[in-house]
Amino acid sequence: MFGRVPVRIRLATGFAVGMALVLILAGAFVYIEAVKNLSNSLDSNLTARADGVRTLVEGSKSGRVALADGRSDPEDDTFTQVLGNDGTVVDSTLPSQVSILGPDQIAKAQQDEITFDGIQAVGLDGDIRVMAEAAGNRVVVVGATTGDMEDTLSGLRRTFAIGGPVALLLASLIGYLLGSRALRPVEAMRVRAREITFDRDGERLPTPAAKDELRNLATTLNEMLDRIEGALQRERMFVSDASHELRTPLAILKSEIELVQRTSPSKVELLAALESAAEEVDHLVLLSENLLVIARADQGKLSLKREPVDVEILLERVRSRFESSQSSADRSITVENPGVGEYRFDSLRLEQALGNLVDNALKHGDGQVTLGAVRNADGLTLYIKDEGCGFDPDFRDQALERFSQAESGRTDTGTGLGLAIVRAITQAHGGLVEIRDVDPGGAEVRLSFPSERS
Repeated sequence: MFGRVPVRIRLATGFAVGMALVLILAGAFVYIEAVKNLSNSLDSNLTARADGVRTLVEGSKSGRVALADGRSDPEDDTFTQVLGNDGTVVDSTLPSQVSILGPDQIAKAQQDEITFDGIQAVGLDGDIRVMAEAAGNRVVVVGATTGDMEDTLSGLRRTFAIGGPVALLLASLIGYLLGSRALRPVEAMRVRAREITFDRDGERLPTPAAKDELRNLATTLNEMLDRIEGALQRERMFVSDASHELRTPLAILKSEIELVQRTSPSKVELLAALESAAEEVDHLVLLSENLLVIARADQGKLSLKREPVDVEILLERVRSRFESSQSSADRSITVENPGVGEYRFDSLRLEQALGNLVDNALKHGDGQVTLGAVRNADGLTLYIKDEGCGFDPDFRDQALERFSQAESGRTDTGTGLGLAIVRAITQAHGGLVEIRDVDPGGAEVRLSFPSERS
């Protein structure tokens, strides 16, 4: 239930409970110290008076001293008695000449100094603290009422009873105000969060000036918004580019169908139109498959069927697939650095990635195309290089992005998804793609995989 209470109320309540404990402990300590100090002060006064009277009694031959002066002050809350060892009152400042002490107490006083409370005496109001000690063959008894001490302690209790709740109320109010002030940046972030839409780029949560947990929270949330906005922008570009790529083959397909509908074509023209339409359908199928691969890779759902793959056989299979194609006419494709052994790959996916790289080298590069593999302590590296003009330096950083095509050099009428698929398949295997130029000319693409030898 307490978890449903607003945070500022919880902070104020916690602050009030903590302050209440502090006040209770502090009040108890002060009260105990006050009782102790007042009691010690009263005992010290009684001791001083008893020592003075004892000195007078011991110096008197008759054992009598002038105590009558003590009776003349009606405001006095003390008394003195001198008793004989048999309990008779030799002298007293009390109006009554009855001994304050009983026989047992007189016997104890003759042995050692005694002190006790709770005595009542005629002429004095309230409880009395009594101190008695031997003085030769006499017993000196001094006493004082504890009324002043009780009045002081009563006043202290009233102060605590009134001041404690007031202090607790003020502490609760301060705790509430401090909690509200501390949560003000959170409220500002909440208000701004309701206003943020991704129709306007760059809107972010306000960041508090203080370098504290709230600032860290705002920074983290803004970084999250950066990632979300970047992902949305990429998705928008992806949809836009995909729509653009789909528009062309669909338009061609529609024009072929309309042409057949408007005219009465011959059998040869009809077959040509159907062949053109089939090519565009193949283009659409390939494009949709490529888009599906990239979409699954983005979601981390690109399934892999890993199995031991002989790398040399894999490279030879890719080479043989392209060596008789029209794009490789007058171009040689070779495999170097064989014998690296087996590694666990998804053979079909990796062959698709390598095929895209070889196709890219044949279309945009020049000279010999080389496939190779290098095994080292970090894992396995596959590479494809050609002897062409290499990648445009301004395009190299974007070459692996979907639908990216250079303005010149390595460009054609393709979709720009080939290298993006290479990166998606490589990353799904836990690897990295690196593009670089080689001397004296040409481009090299390296696929580096972590050590996972079967």
